[in-house]
Amino acid sequence: MIEIMEKGFKDLKLPYSEEIEEKFIVYRDLLKEWNKKINITSIEEDEDIYVKHFIDSLLILNEDNAAENKTIIDVGTGGGFPGLPLKIVNDNYRITLLDSLRKRIDFLAEVVKALNLKNVELIHGRAEDYGQNKKYRESYDICVSRAVAPLNVLSEYCIPFVKVGGYFAAYKSDNISQEISNSDNAIKKLGGKIKEIKEISIPGTDINRKIVIIEKIEKTNIRYPRKAGKPGKDPIK
Repeated sequence: MIEIMEKGFKDLKLPYSEEIEEKFIVYRDLLKEWNKKINITSIEEDEDIYVKHFIDSLLILNEDNAAENKTIIDVGTGGGFPGLPLKIVNDNYRITLLDSLRKRIDFLAEVVKALNLKNVELIHGRAEDYGQNKKYRESYDICVSRAVAPLNVLSEYCIPFVKVGGYFAAYKSDNISQEISNSDNAIKKLGGKIKEIKEISIPGTDINRKIVIIEKIEKTNIRYPRKAGKPGKDPIK
């Protein structure tokens, strides 16, 4: 089964090693063990975990940026995706994983300890609150998220964390043209601009991803993000 991972890395032109392979095996086993106790993911088969969680998380990486030294926050990280796979492949990353469910953060703490990962911060909380916290606001080179939310809502959660000159990478499904159209004004109000929409197939599958790269071109107005719950109930028009 691990050959799927090796092929995926090869297709993405990423470095692969026994150490990386072993870390993903440990991660997989902990994910399956904890998933019996709390709802982390509906994906339970080994092959699907490798492809739909691990490889999918790595789609923003390539041979040019797989060793870069950046600060990253993963908003709504859930089971650690995409943040932890990115960290496993590129240990230079300084990663913050943010999730609103305490038990998921407890799970991630065990994974981080088992894999002996350094420079990983785990936060139990909401993006709306931490996006207004001076320690975290506009402090990251990159924000990533696979969270399920419309792009205009997700942008309000994520763009405030990004430094001017950095970017937010939103992992989306294939059919998002209307969603992008509905988000143009929100992205502009938040200080962002769509730089690129990467169309990528997950290696070894017929699953297509679109990763929306939103560049931070100016500081986010202090009114954003709004109070917890507001972005989802009343998205920026």
